[in-house]
Amino acid sequence: MEHIIQPMAAQLHIQPEQIRNTLQLLEEGNTVPFIARYRKEVTKGLDEEQIRVIQEQYEYQVNLEKRKEDVKRLIEQQGKLTDEIIAGIDACEKLSQVEDIYRPYQQKRKTRASDAAAKGLKPLADWLLQLYRDADVEAEARKYLNDKVKDVESAIQGAEDILAELASDDPAVRQKIRSSMERYGRLTTKEKKKHTDDKKVYKMYYDYSERISTLASHRIMAIDRGEKEKVLSVAVDFDKDFITDWTIRRFTKKRQSPCVPYIEEAVRDGLKRLAFPAVEREIRAQLSEKAHEQSIEVFSLNLERLLLQPPVKNKMVLGFDPAFRTGCKLAVVDKNGNMLDVSVIYPTPPNAKIKEAKQKMLQLLKEYPVDIIAIGNGTASRESEAFVASLIREYHLNVAYTIVSEAGASVYSASKLARDEFPELHVEQRSAISIARRILDPLSELIKIDPQSIGVGQYQHDLPTARLKERLDFVVSKAVNRVGVNVNTASQELLKNISGLSQATAKSIVEYRKANGELKNRKELKKIPKIGAKSYEQAAGFLRIEDGDEMLDRTSIHPESYAVARRVLQQLSIASQDMGSEQAQEAVKQADVDALIKACESDRYTIQDILEAIATPLRDYRDRYDAPLLRSDVLELEDLHIGDQLEGVVRNVVDFGAFVDIGLHEDGLVHISKMSRHRVSHPSELVSVGDIVKVWVYHIDEEKQKVQLSLLPVQ
Repeated sequence: MEHIIQPMAAQLHIQPEQIRNTLQLLEEGNTVPFIARYRKEVTKGLDEEQIRVIQEQYEYQVNLEKRKEDVKRLIEQQGKLTDEIIAGIDACEKLSQVEDIYRPYQQKRKTRASDAAAKGLKPLADWLLQLYRDADVEAEARKYLNDKVKDVESAIQGAEDILAELASDDPAVRQKIRSSMERYGRLTTKEKKKHTDDKKVYKMYYDYSERISTLASHRIMAIDRGEKEKVLSVAVDFDKDFITDWTIRRFTKKRQSPCVPYIEEAVRDGLKRLAFPAVEREIRAQLSEKAHEQSIEVFSLNLERLLLQPPVKNKMVLGFDPAFRTGCKLAVVDKNGNMLDVSVIYPTPPNAKIKEAKQKMLQLLKEYPVDIIAIGNGTASRESEAFVASLIREYHLNVAYTIVSEAGASVYSASKLARDEFPELHVEQRSAISIARRILDPLSELIKIDPQSIGVGQYQHDLPTARLKERLDFVVSKAVNRVGVNVNTASQELLKNISGLSQATAKSIVEYRKANGELKNRKELKKIPKIGAKSYEQAAGFLRIEDGDEMLDRTSIHPESYAVARRVLQQLSIASQDMGSEQAQEAVKQADVDALIKACESDRYTIQDILEAIATPLRDYRDRYDAPLLRSDVLELEDLHIGDQLEGVVRNVVDFGAFVDIGLHEDGLVHISKMSRHRVSHPSELVSVGDIVKVWVYHIDEEKQKVQLSLLPVQ
């Protein structure tokens, strides 16, 4: 294990002890959220992402070690394992390097070389490699004529086929090609004839070339998709002549031998027919894999911020699901997300019953004290926004509206979960409820939707499904546990993502609540069927009881630390019922952490977490982020001028920039080059989904109805 841990520590810039302890905790069955929150003293404060990376990298290294041993065993079975090969395998840092070494010893399907070897021509190939000065190649070749090898030309050709494969399989040659492609190679794309790219989506790649070393992930994804759709032909250009000369020199040290021309011919054939295409496929696969990982990373970051949008508390919301032909669906929900009313209006073409729509809206707003109208951002969103804004203006209504991402709302509406929740409603009506709930408690609502259906990524439909699901599930778990849940109100969908819980244990909690009423304390969790000691340990700290008989159960403090927490309260002269008061906050501010560590016989991480909980027992992790941007009027493209300063909401972050909703039909793009005066590696360094940002209008394209924005003032 140690030979794996030391290099990992150097690579991740953390101490070997942190990795060692983290792996031990994972081995003991602890979850990543639990380790990150409640074992900081053991890991020295590693967060969820660092723990995930340690877990993934360790698994890769273990698999690498296993493959090294397998390859050694397989070569040894052939009686060809040498100290040199062992040293070469042991030095490998990647699986691809191990496979390069194993390639010459691998059992292959039938090839030209294996066919020639079966005809007994391997010794002739070996003889050619001896590079004898006085060699008579044709005379030597005649020795190998038989029923299967009819003439000298066939014998020589067979020997060359064997040498071609030998050169192609040579690990040093493969590495040379790979290195040349990676450092100096260019990916070139050409337009294919008779393609179907009518909208010229891939126009910039019709005749395109870029260094492999500088290719951005989003361009790789675009090129891959263009190739898949048969619009583009793609190739890797590099200095083939240099590689060919290098390989020839590698196999022909004695240049004076008559064998040299035959070896040269074999090398050229082996490189052109076998090695170059194989390594090109490998490099292309690596580029795609790298782009996929980057895209998954972007998707993960965006999803996390979307899930962690702060809830709008104690507001009544009218959900507005826009549409053209089928009408706009309305749903009024109370502050707890309970449905109060549903309706449908037709304020948009082709029906456009505006007068009736206004009357129905006014009736709803009169009947229910709605604070906010939440409009979905899908089809007919801007037309619906214009209708709502004009209604607010015309009747001087004391209500604001906001645009809500409705990604995945239709998926939820048609799901079994939605049918069980609202069996009497139509799919579209359920969608309006989901839109309304998304601003009341984004996490609780979005958790019901398959993360892949929430469109906050780039090229997500081109990504490997299993890997994407794995990462997004991790993000969901991370977000839910960061926030924590009220065990007495949380849905089964929310509970199943809590550390230590599963679908079965979440269901058991809900059933227990129905049968016994609200839980009064965290200890009661132990009475629930299927929740054993380990599940309780992992879950308890993330399950809050806000109105129970133990004040500490409201906080993120784990029950295992209650004794320490009570000693801290005693040291600060604070009663548990006074946590969160001004007195408590002042006492925490004045607290001597070192003295508390000593007096309470605890560690710094635990004490600091306890102090934070005493100051703000009901703190919501999401409050650090921007609340939804509320509007009362609509913006048209004609209203804009170059240099105008506006406020907008970041809807999506991609490799090349961020899309910002400023109230127009289409989100404006802030290109990465317009984000800072300094170099920015990735837009996520500066903005996240849900951020409210100041932007300036940089360019207006009236024809395409698009706007380019800048985070920098436009002169």
